[in-house]
Amino acid sequence: MIPSTPSQELAVLQTSSLATAIEREVERLILSGSFAPGERINENQLAQKLGTSRGPIREAVRALEGSGLVVSIPNRGSFIRRLSIEEALEIYEVRSVLFGLAGQLLAMRVTDKQIKQMGEFVAGMEKASRKQDFEAYYPLNLALHEFIVDSAGNTTLAQHYRSLVKKLHLFRARSLVQGGGLAVSNKEHREMLAAIAARDPGRAYEAHRGHVAFAKDRLLAVVHAEGKVVG
Repeated sequence: MIPSTPSQELAVLQTSSLATAIEREVERLILSGSFAPGERINENQLAQKLGTSRGPIREAVRALEGSGLVVSIPNRGSFIRRLSIEEALEIYEVRSVLFGLAGQLLAMRVTDKQIKQMGEFVAGMEKASRKQDFEAYYPLNLALHEFIVDSAGNTTLAQHYRSLVKKLHLFRARSLVQGGGLAVSNKEHREMLAAIAARDPGRAYEAHRGHVAFAKDRLLAVVHAEGKVVG
């Protein structure tokens, strides 16, 4: 006979699943810009918004603190992490090498179907770029990068890459729109696609590494335009 109340193991599993779901939703809210960098997380309001108790919210906040998106200050609360420009530049340097490696690995194993999918992403961004439609361009840009990293076939690389991208999300969005960034960025995407389609690992590494390095330069252009000091 099946017991009428859930077992202790099942209860733990249900709680764990809820905490994971809440964590993903809070992370989505942060990365979508619903919270501003430096903003305090109001656990009561967030619990009410998500229809849950404060317990899963606290667990989610602790997990996001571990991933570097949230910082907790004793006697003050938890806040959306404000990434310094210096930290962002350092992360770009590491990310450029990881993305270069992803391109290199993909060029060595890419299929015709994957090349076609990449082409569709780039074509969509080309259309959005001509219209200067950032809202259409940016999700496709993220999807292309995710596709490349996932298709590279290295789980460890993908995990580290995603961790870095989450922290850079706001900086990267802002740097793309500076000085005709959409058209310039997509020119780099076309070279990445060409290198992958040619199945040339060396060329692919340089194209992908260079794309992130140029994105770093675009970020610096924004910083200088806003009159901020680096260093």
